[in-house]
Parts: sequence; structure tokens; C-alpha cells
Amino acid sequence: LLLHNGTLPTKSMTQATAVMLHGPSCGMLPRQAVGVCSGRSLHVHPAKKAGCRSRTLRQPLTMAVSAPSRPTSSATDADKLTSQVIAEEQKYILQTYVRPNLVFTRGEGARLYDAHGKEYLDFAAGIAVNALGHGDARWLEAVVQQAETLTHTSNLFHTVPQVQLAKRLVEQSFADKAFFCNSGTEANEAAIKFARKWARARAGVDPYDKAATAPSELVSFTGSFHGRTLGALVLTYKEQYKTPFLPLMGGGVECKWQDLNAARQAIVKGKTCAVFVEPLQGEGGINASTQEFLTGLRQLCDEAGALLVFDEVQCGLGRTGRLWAHEAYGVEPDIMTLAKPLAGGLPIGAVLMKQHVADAMAPGDHGSTFAGNPLVCHAATTVVDIISDPAFLAGVRSKGERLRSALREAVGGNPHVKEVRGEGLICGIQLDTAAGPVCNTARDKGLIAITAGAGDVVRLVPPLIVTEADIDKAVSILKEALEESL
Repeated sequence: LLLHNGTLPTKSMTQATAVMLHGPSCGMLPRQAVGVCSGRSLHVHPAKKAGCRSRTLRQPLTMAVSAPSRPTSSATDADKLTSQVIAEEQKYILQTYVRPNLVFTRGEGARLYDAHGKEYLDFAAGIAVNALGHGDARWLEAVVQQAETLTHTSNLFHTVPQVQLAKRLVEQSFADKAFFCNSGTEANEAAIKFARKWARARAGVDPYDKAATAPSELVSFTGSFHGRTLGALVLTYKEQYKTPFLPLMGGGVECKWQDLNAARQAIVKGKTCAVFVEPLQGEGGINASTQEFLTGLRQLCDEAGALLVFDEVQCGLGRTGRLWAHEAYGVEPDIMTLAKPLAGGLPIGAVLMKQHVADAMAPGDHGSTFAGNPLVCHAATTVVDIISDPAFLAGVRSKGERLRSALREAVGGNPHVKEVRGEGLICGIQLDTAAGPVCNTARDKGLIAITAGAGDVVRLVPPLIVTEADIDKAVSILKEALEESL
């Protein structure tokens, strides 16, 4: 059996890979069938309308395959590829990122590999996106099967995967309705629009009357990150993200994080339409809310007639060891925004809301061409089903405790380490100096970590499938990196 490019799989088969099998039109296999490699077995699923008339593979077929070792490139070839990619990236791609001089070419589980074949433990996970790691067999099978069935129709038509995903999210949350988009910042932009229209409807004015007024202010907090588009920037705290693009949309009010007295002054009946807050700040430095703070915000919003919006783009969907980060507090929002891990690496965003918010919206009020397409929704449903398993979430909590405990023991005595904090598998090492050099040294040693806060926090957000052995190795590398860098 050959893959679509005429070769057998070239990876070790310890992780999944999707293949297209080709067979004779009247042989045992249909002309095309989807195969997913796992372990040393090839699980073959018939493709729809594959063109085989005399015999059809009606049940999945599992067969053993022998995988030859991956051919290795010379160091010269790898150097040439790396240089070429970096040069062409600089020539053809807008320079909005500062990237290290390496090129990743593949990933397996919690590991990445560069063009030279060097292995890295991935404790960034695409900025908390790859919750199931790289090449998860279940996710990959879902993507391949849906890709051959139906990829995109637009939101002008009904599709099965979109409804299935919405049902999963609603039935496993506080929400009554879901709206789909393509990213975290789009989710927060949608939440802004929903909140403002809700406020106009609640004020009893015609939402489409330009002269009508209603509460419209949006309250957010220092340390918050809600996106980089013009509306979401109003809610985001870093001035360097905002200043070059002034003037921004009006109506934003920023308060000190965890300061209920400041929030009480900012959340005003007749002015405030919504309060945006992350139950656990990611970009801001891995800062968890206190019970008092979230409970107090819920009370202040209720008193002012404003919506409480939880941004769980980074901290939601299992990252903290609970399906939703806010579950630790027993406080429900009116709206919740999601994105990063939801489709396992494919672009998606979602807004979950209570019925009273949904009631304010009407057809034509908001939309998106690509949002909620069958491909990403089917992938996302698979991700949600895996992560929502109580045993899976218990494993995230256990591994998170191991990570923080091991870090405190290994680096707690370093004079530059002020604190190790976090929940589940979102962890921050607070330093008294810049964290960039530590991350650079760790990368050289085979560990990918990123910064947060004011650039003084080492942020660790590994795939949720990371093993205890991976955690122990990462801690060992970080200990060395801290000692050598600071």
C-alpha cells in the first residue's frame, strides 16, 4: 500500500499521520480510502464515493505496516533550507514578528523538530493552542474524514458539524447559545457588539436609531489582553499595542486588576454596558483572579445592569484543569469568549452567551464568511469530547501540580525567581529581570518557552497531553537555563 505521494509513512508511527491510500478501482480497497497510522497499525476507512463499484470496504480495515526510518538530510542541506526560509520570510512576509533563526518542519506529541532534526519539548504549544499536541490520532482522523466530506458552505446554509459543536459547548457550560468566528480577538469583537446592542435593547430604544443613546462603556483591567483589532484594543492594557493606531474606538475604561473599589467607581449604571475580565490572565503574567474579585464583579454588574464577560481564550477548555476556568469560582458570566485550543490548531473562535443576550440579536446583526465551517467544527467537537472527559481534566490538574512543585524545588532558591504560579498547565515563573534570555537559553537546550507580563515572566503552556517525564525534563532544562542566563 502506498500513500498519496507513492511512499510508505516515513515517521516512526508513534504518533498519528493521515494518509490517502490508493487502490485499483475493483480491488480490495476503494480507489481512495482514508488511513490513520497509530502505533504500527494502519487503520483504513473507506472514502465516500471513491469509485469502487464491485467491492466496497464497508468496515475500517486495520493492517500492520512497516515504516522505514526517516531519511536524514545533511547539515549543509538543513543549513541551506533554514537560510532560504528565513530570507524568503523577510522578503515576502510583513515583519510584525521577531523570530529565532530556526525553522520547524514537523511535530509529534509534545515535541517539535527543526530542519536539522533537533528535538524540542514544546512548552508553548503555539501559545496555548495545541492542547492535544502535534498529530493527535483522533484529531487527525476527524480532520481527514471531514475534509473529504464537506469543508465549507458559508453560514447561509445548515451543516451538521456546526450544530454538533454548538450543542457540545452549550450543554457543557452556563450558556444557551453559541456564535462562531475565527479567532480570539474576533470573539471579543463580537462580544462587544452583542453587549452594546443588548444595552440598547434593554434601555428600550430602537437599536437602529442613530440618535438614540444607551449605556456603551466597556470596562477592562490592567494586565488584560483581549486582542489586537481596533475594538479589542480598547480592552487591552499594553500601550505599545495601541498608541501607533490612535485614535481607537471610544468607550473603554481601564481599572486596576483585583481592585474592587476601582471597579466600583468605573462600573456605572446608565454608562457601563459590559465588563471584560480574564479569570486567569495569560499575556498579563499568569495571574489568577481571587474569589472576592470575580464575585464582586458579578455583583457590581448586576447592580449596574451591565453584562459580565469572561475571556477564556487562553485559560479555558481544560487549560486550568477544569473545563472552564471560571468553574473554580462558582461565578457565571453572561458571555464567555473562546478560541485558542478549541479546534486543536485550526482557526476558530466562539462566543457563548445566555438567552437574554441572544434575544437582543437578529439576523444580519453580525456574521462571518468562514466561521463555523464544517472542517473546523468537526475538529473542535473532537477536541471538546477529549478534553471534557473528567479523567483527562484530572490528569491536567495532577500534571500541573507536578510542574509547579518541581519548579519550586528546582528554581525556588534562585535569587532571580520571585514566584512560581498558575493553575493546571498554565504556569508562570516570575523573575526580577527580563525573561527573554532564559527562554533563549532554554530553546538552545531543547525547550520552547515564551514570555508574559512585562517580559519578566517565563510562561509555560505545554500541550495538555504532556507526560510526567516531559515535565521533569523541562524543569531540568529551565533550572540550567536560569543558572546560565542570569
